Amino acid sequence: QVQLVESGGGLVQPGDSLRLSCAASGRTFARNAMGWFRQAPGKEREFVAAINWSGGYTYYADFVKGRFTISRDNAKNTVSLQMNSLKPEDTAVYYCAAAPSAGRAVEVYEYNYWGQGTQVTVSS
Repeated sequence: QVQLVESGGGLVQPGDSLRLSCAASGRTFARNAMGWFRQAPGKEREFVAAINWSGGYTYYADFVKGRFTISRDNAKNTVSLQMNSLKPEDTAVYYCAAAPSAGRAVEVYEYNYWGQGTQVTVSS
């Protein structure tokens, strides 16, 4: 029901910034909680950040607090992840996801729709 397409990944050096974008289609987007997850090679997909339906509440994994910011623009059907002070351990494929919930959703199993992912590589 919700189609998601990520963009904005790339190769950066430690300390640099990237802004990931997720374009969504589907009439239910504005009532879906949205999240960003990441998956490094050989590791499980992990929660990064989430935002409730209205954008009034945000949730972050401890390892990105103070560095990453999630936002959404329901009028444009987009969700973004501003990533600052990037570290090598942030290297992963980043996925945008939509949840049936309109509120807090911070687990992989809480999400129904996923984008294809965009690669973020942080290396000197």
